[in-house]
Amino acid sequence: MVEAVRRGKSVRQVAEKFGVGKSTVQRWFKRAQGKRLDRVDWSDRSDGPKTPCNKVSVHVEQCVLAIRKDLKENSPLGEHGADAVRNEMKNRGCRHVPSRASINRIFERHGAFDGRKRRRYESPPPGWYLPDVATKNAELDQFDHIEDLCLQGGRIVHVLNGISLHGGLAYSKPISRMTAENTVQSLIFFWREFGLPNYVQFDNSTVFQGPRTADSLGKTIRFCLSLGVIPVFAPPHTHGFQASIENYNGRWENGVWKRFHFESFRAVETQSTKFVKAMRTKNAVRTDGAPDRWECPNDWEVDYQTQPKGKVIFIRRTDDSGCLEVMGHRWGLDRSCTHRLVRAEVDLSQGVIDFYRL
Repeated sequence: MVEAVRRGKSVRQVAEKFGVGKSTVQRWFKRAQGKRLDRVDWSDRSDGPKTPCNKVSVHVEQCVLAIRKDLKENSPLGEHGADAVRNEMKNRGCRHVPSRASINRIFERHGAFDGRKRRRYESPPPGWYLPDVATKNAELDQFDHIEDLCLQGGRIVHVLNGISLHGGLAYSKPISRMTAENTVQSLIFFWREFGLPNYVQFDNSTVFQGPRTADSLGKTIRFCLSLGVIPVFAPPHTHGFQASIENYNGRWENGVWKRFHFESFRAVETQSTKFVKAMRTKNAVRTDGAPDRWECPNDWEVDYQTQPKGKVIFIRRTDDSGCLEVMGHRWGLDRSCTHRLVRAEVDLSQGVIDFYRL
């Protein structure tokens, strides 16, 4: 375009030939004015000024760095972060005091941060410790208790909460006592309405897991196995595995318990039912896109005296010697595998236990 204009063609003719506006031709012609074409910088440039109007001046940057150095070496507290520098500039009567964000950018430009910048890793998918759940080919329900809520008059109320990992199906049942029988009744009520998941996850309380004696299987475990649902037990004292149900516990407390004054158990049940219904409506689209659930038989009854079959999964962490405890027994793994998360799969039908490092 510039060469054509230099040869005598009008700006209009060149613009029509190249299919651009006249202003475009004029801009590039002005860029090349007085220069050989092979020495012109043809790269795109911002239409704004070379120096942003809100850029902190060099003098202010030097002042920020000097005050930071002085605070670090001489201040009684030793605080020399952005907030401390900004407060000190105000105390000294500086005319131009940058914002907290601007001061941090000055620190970053001049390499003045003491610590290393935190490296953030992409979070794993929900249910990452169960391969078919992580790929959304299977559903996982999580259940947990909110304990020792006190009504007016001193009556204690507990709440059994449940949430499906992918579908967001919510369940809440206020109860007067936390027992395995109450848990079983709640599970069967919930699953008959919405269908069976592939897995159900609990913490390690005796209500869910059963007695602490070796090789014992509690009522809740036997109930789940009889329906073909695999019980999963989260690792003790480890964050993240119960995140979905703990989040739902908090939402129930904020949306029900902390919002209203309850004088009776019935009132808690009524408000909890409204909350659960609203949660299911809110998560309807998420529920529709979740993995399929299996129909729960209406005429089903469990025989707790028969030998259970199926699989139980325990997520555990090895200790200093590479050992972990599952079902009351201590298992020694590779000594190089210390403080590692392990998925222990107990196959009751075959009498085999397999360990998988996570």
